Amino acid sequence: MESDFKPLLDQYRANESYAGADRNGCDSLDPKSKRPFHVEPRNIVEEDTQERVSAAAAVMNSRMQYYSRLTGSSDRLLIPPDHVLPAPEEIYVYSPLGTAFKVEGNIDGSGKNPSIVTIFAIWNTMMGTSILSMPWGIKQAGFTLGVITIVLMGLLTLYCCYRVLKSRSTISFIDTSSWEFPDVCKYYFGSFGKWSSLLFSMVSLIGAMIVYWVLMSNFLFNTGKFIYNYVHHINVTDLDFGTNGTERVICPSYDSDHFQNATLGLYYTKDTNESSFLTFEKWWNKTDTVPFFLVILILPLLNFKSASFFARFTFLGTVSVVYLIILVTLKAAHLGFHLDFHWLHSNRFFVAEFRMGLPQLTGVLTLAFFIHNCVITLLKNNKNQENNVRDLSVAYLLVGLTYLYVGVLIFSAFPSPPLYKDCIEPNFLDNFPSTDVLVFIARGCLLFQMTTVYPLLGYLVRVQLLGQIFKKHYPSFLHVLTLNIIVVGAGVLVAKFYPNIGSIIRYSGATCGLAYVFVFPSLIHIIALRRNGQLTWPSAVFHSFLIILGIANFFGQFFT
Repeated sequence: MESDFKPLLDQYRANESYAGADRNGCDSLDPKSKRPFHVEPRNIVEEDTQERVSAAAAVMNSRMQYYSRLTGSSDRLLIPPDHVLPAPEEIYVYSPLGTAFKVEGNIDGSGKNPSIVTIFAIWNTMMGTSILSMPWGIKQAGFTLGVITIVLMGLLTLYCCYRVLKSRSTISFIDTSSWEFPDVCKYYFGSFGKWSSLLFSMVSLIGAMIVYWVLMSNFLFNTGKFIYNYVHHINVTDLDFGTNGTERVICPSYDSDHFQNATLGLYYTKDTNESSFLTFEKWWNKTDTVPFFLVILILPLLNFKSASFFARFTFLGTVSVVYLIILVTLKAAHLGFHLDFHWLHSNRFFVAEFRMGLPQLTGVLTLAFFIHNCVITLLKNNKNQENNVRDLSVAYLLVGLTYLYVGVLIFSAFPSPPLYKDCIEPNFLDNFPSTDVLVFIARGCLLFQMTTVYPLLGYLVRVQLLGQIFKKHYPSFLHVLTLNIIVVGAGVLVAKFYPNIGSIIRYSGATCGLAYVFVFPSLIHIIALRRNGQLTWPSAVFHSFLIILGIANFFGQFFT
């Protein structure tokens, strides 16, 4: 057996002799802690079938243990080569409220994707459920101020993302090619940087899972309602919808005081008996029952050791976004534009240019443009590394245009009168009745997509949290089940008592964005410039202003 491992032993001896005399003439490898390659007894294939372990698994396990003992050195010769690392099938990047998908390409960072693939990978990662809240965000901030804010927030978050991308280059005497942004935070801020980055990462992930649970409950409820009405030949009829004769929209949260003389409501003409319908309404309720039904479907999926099966369906994220863009275009074409600007007098049907709900939009946008936690991973696979900044900028441009397109079209097309812009829901699909076939298809696609992405997000929570606490991604079934019950329970409670995805997105966006978007990238840049003696007053003032903006964005969520 020793002869089989002779090449590895020779490589170890070569590494040890190379590292034995560094520039200071010190021994950088402790013989007691840097053992050569070995195979543990439990990994040796025996005749007993109970103890038999595949040779490939045994060698891989031992190689990883050997190289893990060499990670204390910054010497590139001691970096594990490609063939000893696991396949990239278990490495994922995610965007809160967006998608989570498997990283493709070489794991050592020698990317193979052309720029166009990289650009759309970033676009696909950022595009997510926050797109459903764009019309609501524009309504909260006012039309003109909302459009300006989307543009400015896109530019600010792009610059902060650029600072994240360049953060590794601020450390010149250590090889940081395999580092991610949390590693940079740990280098500059010690254990505080490590645990705070974990905390804010958990906020973004668990916030995403809560929003997903609320939306899955919403989509499942409306999908079930559509199917029930169709099977039982129940027709939903309107007395006075906001319509131009071809499309119908509704105001689910309407208040009779707001409408005064406008008559808005729904009544059912049924071919089935009324008691059957009332029983269905009782047991198929958006907040009281459906969130609990989801537990039966979703909770078992969270306990799988691997999430690779669900990663196969991540392409549905792109399909869903493309379908939403087509849906928005068709609805706007049928409804027409309803923009009535009044600067000098008040009217509940007029379009406000500026409103006091601006922080609500900035909170949503912080998460909508959030990719800072995985941008380094995504751009490692770019074929031409010199184009990283350009490709990142183009991707942000596409994301901003997509948000503007959906937000402005839905806001402009929403009929007013008889309804008014305040009827726009945090999930704009709620402004269309459950009988709308095109919207039914959108809800069905999004429901299936979220059902596959939710276990991926749960897998990432498990890997990051349990991996830090127990040093294992799957300590035991009981540990994993307990964590999943807590996360799912939080989603169920929010879906029942506070199913407002706009507010959930803005709170979690402002919280995780405070650290990842504004504070850490700016502080790291200031510290790095100061250490190199290159810090100037304009740079210090500008980056301090970014930190203040992040803090103001966070506290602004609690006062609007």
